[in-house]
Amino acid sequence: MPIPTNKSKSAIKFTQALTAHKKNVLFGSLCVVALSAAVCLPSYAADAPAKPTPHPALADIIKASSPSDWRPLDPDNTLYLELKTGRVVIELAPQYAPNHVANIKALVREKYFDGLDFIRSQDNYVVQWGDPTEKRPIKTAAKTLKAEFSSIIDDATPFTPLPDADTYAPVVGYSNGMPAARDRQEKLTWLTHCYGMVGAGRDNDADSGGGTELYVVIGHAPRQLDRNVTLVGRVMQGMDLLSTLPRGTAAMGFYDKPKQYVPIKSIRIAADVPESKRSHLEVIRTDTPTFNAIVESQRFRGGDWYKVAAQHVEVCNVPIPVRQQK
Repeated sequence: MPIPTNKSKSAIKFTQALTAHKKNVLFGSLCVVALSAAVCLPSYAADAPAKPTPHPALADIIKASSPSDWRPLDPDNTLYLELKTGRVVIELAPQYAPNHVANIKALVREKYFDGLDFIRSQDNYVVQWGDPTEKRPIKTAAKTLKAEFSSIIDDATPFTPLPDADTYAPVVGYSNGMPAARDRQEKLTWLTHCYGMVGAGRDNDADSGGGTELYVVIGHAPRQLDRNVTLVGRVMQGMDLLSTLPRGTAAMGFYDKPKQYVPIKSIRIAADVPESKRSHLEVIRTDTPTFNAIVESQRFRGGDWYKVAAQHVEVCNVPIPVRQQK
């Protein structure tokens, strides 16, 4: 049958209905089209927020965990930073920055940091300690090292990828209790600048750091620093002591006067401290089904309070629990 060319009312209505149908298909509407009329029923179900799928709460996951889901901190790679207000416990990451970790341990053992100060506390960014005069002698350690912004992927190092996309890296996840990233194409991996991560300060030259000046992230994750500074570990206990340090009022949060400095009593390696004086902590293993459950609990937060499930999470927003060793 020839296609009608006359502009009859039925033909015009059919054309209008067909056009409306095509448009509404794009917008998820349901249309019933007849030769002489079209009835469109908008579909609002897709716009309604989905009720969060119930997932166990973080506290319940931890309560149900088994001893094998946890590991003690490595005393050979754990630092005790002693302040007047208490102890900060830092676990180092030799898998990612072996030379810096070795150098920091050498500095600690020669007591380089004892009596130095926190010289910077920048709101929503970092706190930093070191020697502002740069005149303190170094006995056995190196003053500067070649940067360790990233390292070659070692498949023997556990890595649990996060299922969600990341802005700064092809893949992000968790490795030995620390947030990390990977680029399989370049065969590189690195730690990420999340809250509580510890880095080695440097000048403009990439190789001008070495661990004599260290900083801790105390604010929103400054991920733009990833692969621009060598990260050496993570604070496992004592972030409350660092995040509440008085803010510096000079540029970049530095303290204006030496009297504002916050003194460091000492820094020691846990293995060098008598057993009775150690902090016996353990961290959740990030290569277990229990940790995967923690990740999912953060991606699909439910309960009575949440009305919309985010269904994704950023690498820095998944807690990596630490507790007293049982």
